[in-house]
Amino acid sequence: MTTRILIKNGRLIDPANNVDRVTDVLIEGDRVSHIGPVSACDAYLIKAAGKIISPGLIDLHVHFREPGDEEEETIASGSAAAVAGGFTSVVCMPNTSPSIDEATAVEFVHRMGRQARKTFIYVMGAITRERKGQELAEIGLMSQAGAIGFTDDGSGVQDASIMLKAMKYVSMFDRVICQHCQYNSLAGKGVMNAGYQSTVLGLPGIDPLAEEMMLWRDVQLVRKCNCKYHAQHLSTIGSVKIMREAKQMGLPVSCEVSPHHLLLTEDMCSDYDTNYKVNPPLRTKADIEALKQAVKEGVIDALATDHAPHLMSEKELEFLAAPFGIASLECALPLYIKALIEPGVIDWSNMLAMMTCRPAAVIGVDKGRLGVGDRADVTIIDPEAEWTIDANKFISKSRNCPYHGWKVKGKVLNTIVAGEIRYTAAS
Repeated sequence: MTTRILIKNGRLIDPANNVDRVTDVLIEGDRVSHIGPVSACDAYLIKAAGKIISPGLIDLHVHFREPGDEEEETIASGSAAAVAGGFTSVVCMPNTSPSIDEATAVEFVHRMGRQARKTFIYVMGAITRERKGQELAEIGLMSQAGAIGFTDDGSGVQDASIMLKAMKYVSMFDRVICQHCQYNSLAGKGVMNAGYQSTVLGLPGIDPLAEEMMLWRDVQLVRKCNCKYHAQHLSTIGSVKIMREAKQMGLPVSCEVSPHHLLLTEDMCSDYDTNYKVNPPLRTKADIEALKQAVKEGVIDALATDHAPHLMSEKELEFLAAPFGIASLECALPLYIKALIEPGVIDWSNMLAMMTCRPAAVIGVDKGRLGVGDRADVTIIDPEAEWTIDANKFISKSRNCPYHGWKVKGKVLNTIVAGEIRYTAAS
């Protein structure tokens, strides 16, 4: 028997179809069957008055640590955290142990995702073998196995000739190539933004040029081979300028920004709290303002969490030795609300576009919209719900979250994946 779900009297915001109105949404099986007023019918009822009905949220950048570091996160625990955050699709990065650099590894992640049965799992394959930047990985075979893009995330491809070869190869399979923009020769052993604060704290810094120079180089390579290119977690004024100019040239480029680079500054590192240690590092207030302006202009395409879980025993090490990363998958939505909607940078429709149809376009999947006949991936949001982030209650295995104790507004109530309710918030 086909399962029916009726979402009643909610504000449907579907940016892909330019829809923003109060209506009903009827789901039958794994598809949306009707949008508009529905009289009483035999269906599971979700009362959505005063709530937002959105296409399922898509996160382009998560680390689920499997295989290799299952004590930090697994595909099952990460998937459960994802639906709790309202995400119906996520893209796993390949910097696992071993790296996802061959077809069997891609197939493994897909299989574990199906077994978890929470969110849709997509996979980025590594650009180079073992992410060492020296020899191209099995890009063709991984594409056939279902990899939707390629990145050495956590390590920028240092050699321009290797990157050019990779772009040409990836473009043969109509996939996107993504880059963690950072020249190691400029970043060195840095652990925070280079500048006055790093000098005062006695910590080695990562110069913004480390990001900007690699991004500039890659834009020149894109000009040569016209490959679909995505810059991950932009963090500086200079990167915004480079990306804006690349788009003005009509190049097939896109980019993302993470919540911490919209909310937190380098000043947060003053107490040596390693929960604020992230790569690229937290920058300055001026960088945050530039990123917000880029969001407003549409220069930035997607909001991506860069969910990077770690053990508390690792994060309790001294600042120099602790790993980079923030776990924020379950609280990302209210963080974006705080950064972008509450200060009036953009409205709900624009923000949801950056979490649905625009990231779907980056990875080339037929998702991110909610019309009749579309797959029933739905996120129901209470935009006025006020709550306090409690990292100790995360479904994720990890607690390395600098937002613990923050009072926020906006809460995911239900996450529906392929017509099945995979998450319901506790009342």
